[in-house]
Amino acid sequence: MAKKEIIGHTVLTNVRLSYVHLDKPYSQNGGEPKYSATILVPKIPADNRARIDAAIQQATAKAREKFGSAFPIQPKTSVHDGDGVRPSDGQPFGEECKGCWVFTASAKTQPQLRDVYGQPVLDSTEFYSGVYAHVGITFFGYNAPQNKGIGAALDNVMKISDGEMLGGARASAEDDFADLVQPQQGYSVPQQGYAAPQQGYAAPQQGYAVPQQIDPITGMPYAEDVPF
Repeated sequence: MAKKEIIGHTVLTNVRLSYVHLDKPYSQNGGEPKYSATILVPKIPADNRARIDAAIQQATAKAREKFGSAFPIQPKTSVHDGDGVRPSDGQPFGEECKGCWVFTASAKTQPQLRDVYGQPVLDSTEFYSGVYAHVGITFFGYNAPQNKGIGAALDNVMKISDGEMLGGARASAEDDFADLVQPQQGYSVPQQGYAAPQQGYAAPQQGYAVPQQIDPITGMPYAEDVPF
């Protein structure tokens, strides 16, 4: 079956995810809620950057066909140099971005999530800030009156390996409270193999003989052959 060709679409391999919101839509700065992730693309090898540039060229050509010559030949893009500074505030990118190209991709509908075997991942918490993955991205042109450029849509994500969680390590509840847990009052766990007797019933022990019945008139034991 031939692969469907989508203008501006590419697959980037062996990237890392940060600021992950794949379990439910997230609203940034009061905008429309979307599924999203920041993609950290290693600069070495250069294959991924070549794929990004080719996809952006396709998206630009498509946008100029759609919007006309008003759309810039070299539009601004959302792909930034992780060794530089953030365009939002001029501050350096975080340490995790060093040696990477950095951009955010989003989608109104939840991206398809897969494991390394290509099977659907139902637990979206498997995708967190710090995980390594392959991603399917579609670059597209947008043409608002005061804002023209190339954005990135997040289509598919395949988890390939776990990574150190970005944003700091998190202690477990077991470690924090190991010396503080109090025993529950008035409760004892029965030993395995012990069966509690039913209320109001005493089971006869093996080898126990029921005593003979005594005739209250004669004081003699009832004989089994004596009719009542």
